[in-house]
Amino acid sequence: MDAEQNAILAEINSRGIRGCSGHSTLAGLIFEDFLVSDKEAGARADRVLALHPGPSIGGDPEPPLAPLTAEAAAEGAIGGGQIDAIIKTLARIPSSVPDADVRAGEKILVELARHAGPRQIARAGRRLLDELDPDGKEPRNDDPKDTRPELRFVKHRDGTLGLKARLDLETYARLKSDLDPMAKPHKAIDGIRDSRTQDERYGDAFTDYVRLKTTSRNLPGQAGEATHILITMSYDDLIRDIGEAHLDLVGPISATDARILACDARVRPGVLGTAGEPLDIGRSKRTVSLAQKYALTLRDGGCAFPGCDMPVPRCTAHHIVFWRHHGETKIDNLVLLCTRHHRLIHRSEWKVQIAQDGLPEFTPPTYLDPTSTPRRNTMHLRT
Repeated sequence: MDAEQNAILAEINSRGIRGCSGHSTLAGLIFEDFLVSDKEAGARADRVLALHPGPSIGGDPEPPLAPLTAEAAAEGAIGGGQIDAIIKTLARIPSSVPDADVRAGEKILVELARHAGPRQIARAGRRLLDELDPDGKEPRNDDPKDTRPELRFVKHRDGTLGLKARLDLETYARLKSDLDPMAKPHKAIDGIRDSRTQDERYGDAFTDYVRLKTTSRNLPGQAGEATHILITMSYDDLIRDIGEAHLDLVGPISATDARILACDARVRPGVLGTAGEPLDIGRSKRTVSLAQKYALTLRDGGCAFPGCDMPVPRCTAHHIVFWRHHGETKIDNLVLLCTRHHRLIHRSEWKVQIAQDGLPEFTPPTYLDPTSTPRRNTMHLRT
């Protein structure tokens, strides 16, 4: 991959990889569009992310992880293997190390890379890490059975949300045994394997796991009903389809994320005037009834996206014509989608419609298929 392609990929990443391509990661885009192995796609993505400025978080773009390496690469003085060895070392340096020391260490590795191979650079990198972090990793807990469970909800600086957890052995084993079968890669479609990383597969599995658990009648709260969510948007943003929404207990979210949530929750819309006064607090409505879910199960058999074999319990009902466009909750305006493809439909140029025979079909973006030929899922047996 040449420097020009790297620059294009870096620009796509800076503008938001999901919005520009529908992929969840840069590695996924490279894997599917450049037809390389998943290992090579990951390595190329790491290079792009490390050698180019990152997305802005409300100011100047984030500086690259390896600016001196980027300069040497632009000169043509070092190759991919050497770059990878330097990047791996820099990524392991603790955040507590002063930036000046990091840059000094990078300079040493770059100068070595001008006349040495990846193995020599890796050995030098290990020595550098020993000098920068002489204490090494924290010792392990001698008795992990005594671990007290902890769970913390976090908001990152870039606006993303997350969880940090410490689990006892029994809880860890139970959770992992539940998620392992759900996190298996999707079956290959037309010879193209699932491009998600292991972390992404487990993330999607955890999303499905939470959805299944929160609709269980054995849990306290809404007892089998979809999650209740309060979403607030200004009237202008609602009408013009721009701006952001406010999610109760979370904060600002994009309008796109609000629409994704609305597909699988009991949504209570709050519309505000230009001065912030509440104009309307709508009644919460179940998006899909149990009878409709049965009908969708019979028709779609699982995720309806072409080539996907995800079963019904791991799918949600998506409104083909969005609620904001007055889409109705009826069978010919609904389609079952798994978490991965639900996001793809909302964040890319893929289109879905119900054909004349009553079955869903999907039209790919023109950059994937200039003929815009509709596709169907033939993985599920329909009766």
